[in-house]
Amino acid sequence: MRKVWGIGLAAVAAVGIGAGVVWTQRGALAEAAMTRVFERAMGPDALAELPDGLHVGLCGTGSPMPDPTRAGPCVAVAAGQKLFVVDSGSGSTRNLSLMNLPPPKVSAIFLTHFHSDHIADLGELMLQRWAGGASQAPVPVFGPAGVDQVVAGFQAAYALDRGYRIAHHGPAVVPPSGFGGAPRTFTAPPGKPTLVYDEGGVRVWAFAVNHSPVEPAVGYRFEYKGRSVVVSGDTGPSANLVAAAKGAEVLVHEGLAPNLVAIQRKAALGAGRANYAAIFHDILSYHTAPETAAEEAKAAGVRELVFYHVIPPQPVRALEGPFLGRSRQIFGGPVRVARDGDLVSLPAGSREIRHGDLMRTFRF
Repeated sequence: MRKVWGIGLAAVAAVGIGAGVVWTQRGALAEAAMTRVFERAMGPDALAELPDGLHVGLCGTGSPMPDPTRAGPCVAVAAGQKLFVVDSGSGSTRNLSLMNLPPPKVSAIFLTHFHSDHIADLGELMLQRWAGGASQAPVPVFGPAGVDQVVAGFQAAYALDRGYRIAHHGPAVVPPSGFGGAPRTFTAPPGKPTLVYDEGGVRVWAFAVNHSPVEPAVGYRFEYKGRSVVVSGDTGPSANLVAAAKGAEVLVHEGLAPNLVAIQRKAALGAGRANYAAIFHDILSYHTAPETAAEEAKAAGVRELVFYHVIPPQPVRALEGPFLGRSRQIFGGPVRVARDGDLVSLPAGSREIRHGDLMRTFRF
């Protein structure tokens, strides 16, 4: 018995010593981990590692409501070696970097509408694209009427910063000609998608959606080498969206769960927060319940439904059931509640749909 106890105590002592060594060396270990992370971050980006095809990275799956796990609305679309961004919610530019989708690689930005949560990071995205890549020309920013005013506003707000950076780093690093964005205004009348981008085999169609009183508001359909993805933007139930999404493979759709928002409204009323209670009531009219989105996905004949712009926040996965309700039974195909960093890949020359996590590599 003494021998057994002796072996046990020796083992405990060894573990204790090992833990002590780890504790005393924790700074060096953390520095070594940081070195590996930044070596990967400065190495080949995700575009170089993805197969040729159409890929969707969720750079922001949240809404205006605070959620520590989600940035504001943002969808990155990679087609071949080109990177596009749909909307630029708060925190989404940092997410792009964490996903190894560098802002300097962004070929164009597409805005669905001009609610603050969809444009909050536009100034930062334009700046990071310019300063991080020595861009010689402003990034094209596509959007419905009003996009020129939005771009001009951010450029005015960042004008002093532009001067500081040129003075500090020099025009070779931050070329004055590359600052900001170049607005590209289009009109997308109800009933017919409008082709707004057609380069290098990538075609992007804009279509009107129902987000009244926010007008104009649009969604986008991306096509590349036989693969197709639709991003809804903010919308209530929309026959126009169903028509534009016909035959698409993946529908990335906003979602608001009325049953969960009702809990928020009840809490607001109980606390005497009348303004919040009114907002929680009003937002029901211009967003889409997950079960309704499932019906639209079924009507459009899409293969997979992915929810983003999640309302209310989903801090734990156990809330996905109450959020989705009967969505999976209605649609029948795969239904996912996206989280920041999620990747949906559609390789060219196949019908395969793959899934991954672009943030996993860059987490300590």
